[in-house]
Amino acid sequence: MDLSLATILHTAGQGLRTPCLLILLLLILISVWQIGDLLVEAFTERRRLKADIPALLRKIHSEHDSLEDLIENSGLLKRQKQDLLQMVSVAGMPRASMIALAQRLLASEEQRYDKTTGITDMVAKLGPMFGLMGTLIPLGPGIVALGQGDTASLAASLGLAFDTTIAGLISAAVCVVISHIRRKWYEDYMVSMESIMDCILEEVAPDGQK
Repeated sequence: MDLSLATILHTAGQGLRTPCLLILLLLILISVWQIGDLLVEAFTERRRLKADIPALLRKIHSEHDSLEDLIENSGLLKRQKQDLLQMVSVAGMPRASMIALAQRLLASEEQRYDKTTGITDMVAKLGPMFGLMGTLIPLGPGIVALGQGDTASLAASLGLAFDTTIAGLISAAVCVVISHIRRKWYEDYMVSMESIMDCILEEVAPDGQK
């Protein structure tokens, strides 16, 4: 009974070799894709971000009658402009309603950023796991080959074990760095948006307004 169970476990474990290798290949491809995606984001979207937030806040306080034009020419990201213009378009609503709208817009942006970083976060977690799995699976046949004096099979098993470890760690390391860079960008975006929205609220819906 124990022998049959061990045989089943061994067969199941070795059967996971190919799926594990395919997943590691997929993780590497995702890492490469995310590097390209990061570069595109840096050179297309972030490069266009030329807004001077302190100066913009001062202008909002001094030129609150032309907020639409001010936002359009602010140098903010297109997505940020759309959210702020939506805030300005509902000027005159009760302050509580405008605050609720601002919170919804900020939450939507945060969800979008979390979704973007979620891909690299997932690879950063799965890479070492499947790298370790890919390391351990070939070691069983390698140890058997060692007992039989088959050094060629042992060398092949050890080579595969090391390769899978490297693949898992590299994909994880790349995605950790990408997630870190993006989080710094997105935190800056969120702080800027929150500051500008608070400033707009002060102008179009003062504290005394219900």
